[in-house]
Amino acid sequence: MVRLGFIIALLALVGALLSGLAAYRVHDQELAIENIALGRAVDIHASLVQERLTERELLARVAAGLFRAPTVMKANMLQPLRASIYAFKTDFAIAAWIARLQPNEFAAASAELASAGYRNPTIRSYNDDRLDARALAQPLDVLMDVEPRNSVTEGFAGRALNFSPVTGPTLVRAVNEGKPVASSPTPLQQPDGPLGLVLVTPVVPEGDPAPAGFVSFSYELGPLMLANDEMSLFSVALKDPRVADGEIVADDDGRVTARPLVANGPALAVLRTVSFGGRDWSLGYYPKVNTELRAQRTAIIVGGFGLALTAIVCGLFGYVSYANLRLRREVEIRIGFERRLTAVIDELNHRVKNILAVIQSIVTRTLRHGSDVDSARDLLIGRIHAMSNVVSLLSESQWQGVQLKGLFEARAIPHADRIALEGPDIIVSARAAQSLSLLFFELASHSDEGLSLVGKHPHIVAHWEITGSEPDGLFNFRWEEFNTSEATRRPDSDFGLVLLDRVAPEALGGTAKRYFTDVSYVYELTAPVETVIDMTERDRTEALAKPIR
Repeated sequence: MVRLGFIIALLALVGALLSGLAAYRVHDQELAIENIALGRAVDIHASLVQERLTERELLARVAAGLFRAPTVMKANMLQPLRASIYAFKTDFAIAAWIARLQPNEFAAASAELASAGYRNPTIRSYNDDRLDARALAQPLDVLMDVEPRNSVTEGFAGRALNFSPVTGPTLVRAVNEGKPVASSPTPLQQPDGPLGLVLVTPVVPEGDPAPAGFVSFSYELGPLMLANDEMSLFSVALKDPRVADGEIVADDDGRVTARPLVANGPALAVLRTVSFGGRDWSLGYYPKVNTELRAQRTAIIVGGFGLALTAIVCGLFGYVSYANLRLRREVEIRIGFERRLTAVIDELNHRVKNILAVIQSIVTRTLRHGSDVDSARDLLIGRIHAMSNVVSLLSESQWQGVQLKGLFEARAIPHADRIALEGPDIIVSARAAQSLSLLFFELASHSDEGLSLVGKHPHIVAHWEITGSEPDGLFNFRWEEFNTSEATRRPDSDFGLVLLDRVAPEALGGTAKRYFTDVSYVYELTAPVETVIDMTERDRTEALAKPIR
């Protein structure tokens, strides 16, 4: 036993070491796979964002190129562009035409805005303060047309954007660089509107280095850079260029907000840079799932499986010691088995004596003096066959009873195919099964001869039911042969009459009667349920079948 314990301990140690090594390897591999998957998803998202931004810059260049020799005074400059703009991309929030006007052109510009239907055609500052054209020496960039036109955007027309803290510097950069330029993040349309970017493109007439105006497109930051589906592995944040330690994020509903960086917040997984409007924008990706924690959980599962396998192996070795204990108990088991075998043999002797007594009665009454030998032989064989069938059924169930429907099998009951069974699926006791099997055979064996007046074989219905409640319930059985009359049915034998009228009812503790109706022959049997379903006999059989402890 000591040597066996040492071997089991050694196996447990080796198994634990191997399980730990496997868990360590799985942790590293799972972490590497998760990081690769995250990096690939980030690269795909960053490339899609860059492609989206490039398309918006191309839209701005195309829109600016459609202006050949623009008349800056017109308030519907975007009218020729509307079909082309919407055919290219339609996700901008606002498209605008910004004309560069000299102070002496303000009056004509106001008249043009008024004729276009804008509700405030006055040329004014960005804060809606009235401007004095006589006090200005430099041209101003005035918003002359806007798309789409609604109750909010119409109020922007006539404003000089040079005084805007966001758009003003963007216009200056666009003039200096001569290409599309993006502004810093700013609320769109209203002070509390969604955060977005304004992309401004200068419109330069041919042969004139100075711009005649600007085409601008405003985009919301959410769908432009920060949008990602719910199933993605990460959430996106844009580094806020306005604040040193700030970022812009979108929530699950698409609302974009600016927030300061949290010192102990989630670790930034990957940083990517995209270009838009002559500026570089930094996108940060935060993983939604802790890859380290997931790798640890997977490693724990693998280690657990390894330890479980080790426990199984050690258990198999431990089974050897248990086998030794079983050998020492073998003598006790054999003694108990012999005691049980003796009890089983006594019970078997008792049941065999009962069966032999029934068979003796069958033979004696069938082969009575003066009976026809051929008919008696057939009846004797059939009755013994019925007894044999019920003994086989009882043996299969360890003498705990058989299903009542099983007693109507074709191998034991003549013409079973003509018998219609109606009744609940109950299990009758061994004693009741022997009596009922002979009863059913006797009834069926006398239904095959004699034809009705119309030349049809009898049609038989066997019906039974349980009425009342335990322990006073009754078992009611009814056998009815249709197309049969007293003149056509073969008379019952002496043994059959004794069995039908006395033996079967007395064995079940009930009563029976038989009679003819206008169209049928009827046999009825009524007995207490407790004699048909003998629970004491089943309890005795189950006690003998219990294993010896």
